[in-house]
Amino acid sequence: MSTLKQSPLKSTLDDALADVTTGSNGPDRVAGVAAAVTRSAGPVYEGAAGVRSLNDVAPMTTDSVFAMFSTTKAITGTTVLQCVEEGLLDLDAPASDYIPEIADLCVAEGFDDAGALKLRAPNTPITTRMLLLHTAGFGYSFFDETYHRLLVDGVHPSVITATRAALNTPLLFEPGTRWNYGSNIDWAGLVVEAIRGKRLGKVMAERVFRPLGMSDTAFRLTPSMEERRTEIHQRGADGTLEPTGLVLPQEPEVDMGGHGLYSTVGDYSRFLRMWLNDGEGEHGRVLRPETVANAAVNGLGDLQVTMLPGVEPELSNDAEFFPGQRKTWAYTFMVNEEQAPTGRSAGSLSWAGLANLYYWIDRSADVAGIWATQILPFADRASVDGFLEFESRVYRSLD
Repeated sequence: MSTLKQSPLKSTLDDALADVTTGSNGPDRVAGVAAAVTRSAGPVYEGAAGVRSLNDVAPMTTDSVFAMFSTTKAITGTTVLQCVEEGLLDLDAPASDYIPEIADLCVAEGFDDAGALKLRAPNTPITTRMLLLHTAGFGYSFFDETYHRLLVDGVHPSVITATRAALNTPLLFEPGTRWNYGSNIDWAGLVVEAIRGKRLGKVMAERVFRPLGMSDTAFRLTPSMEERRTEIHQRGADGTLEPTGLVLPQEPEVDMGGHGLYSTVGDYSRFLRMWLNDGEGEHGRVLRPETVANAAVNGLGDLQVTMLPGVEPELSNDAEFFPGQRKTWAYTFMVNEEQAPTGRSAGSLSWAGLANLYYWIDRSADVAGIWATQILPFADRASVDGFLEFESRVYRSLD
């Protein structure tokens, strides 16, 4: 098994964080960043640099709290897989067996001359497997023109509102026929709630956070978490950063399994380490080894992950990881089917969060890591370049 050279690791990774937080406010700088690296045996690095907010002098720390956005998805997927293990959920049964209202959603077929959306009933029922794989037909307004138009026209609220109305969106295609990134995992979280009879946050606290020792992760900020919360910044046209004051809803109508959690890099690395350890946590088992093995591989068949177009430029740039390489999807991670330029092994798992959080899980090399900033729009160049350099330095330290 590869081992990390401990003595130079902290210095080289600290330098990577310092490189993107040093200097004047501009396109090559982030306000603050926290990051962590873990092996199956335990954590090997935690670091932070910069500040939590450009409105404050409080330094970024390794226990700073971040809006995790779509890094939430893999935790929701874990609660789904737990239901499967217990025989409570059939991934290939219609999801409407558990949440009947999903059967009412129709497929969008463009807009008529009056600007009204044309709809038809789907021919194929949505399954929970489709939700986990992002093949059910859902999208996001910041990545899809149809959803964006419905948002602008006031037909559907933003998914950030954490309301049921925000989820009652049309399907963009016949279920099961394409991969398209969207609100699938929010619906998967509703499946879990229907099965467990309790809010998703409660399920996560009992079945994921407790056995992993994740005491700083929740949909609702505790007073301690609020004191350590990192400001979300907006990158302006001139490249400078401005604090936004944005806080995800603290009394959400729906615990949004696709994006709603707050956490720290230390807590999230415990979750990543569980995937390196075949489902075992520090205080108990979360998933069976065979579940992890089956979940950590391509589930799309011949379908592939595609580029995410930045339809709402204030929220996302065009985004694609490792352009030109084949990417697929597992439960619920991206899989890079070729070795990445950073050194990440083929078959590794990864994903990201809208405010420029990035993580990876390399089970072959026994290493995982997370890089956390709080910047909009997604795929911010300084954030992405900093993360890729950070990851590359980790792999250069492997021997």
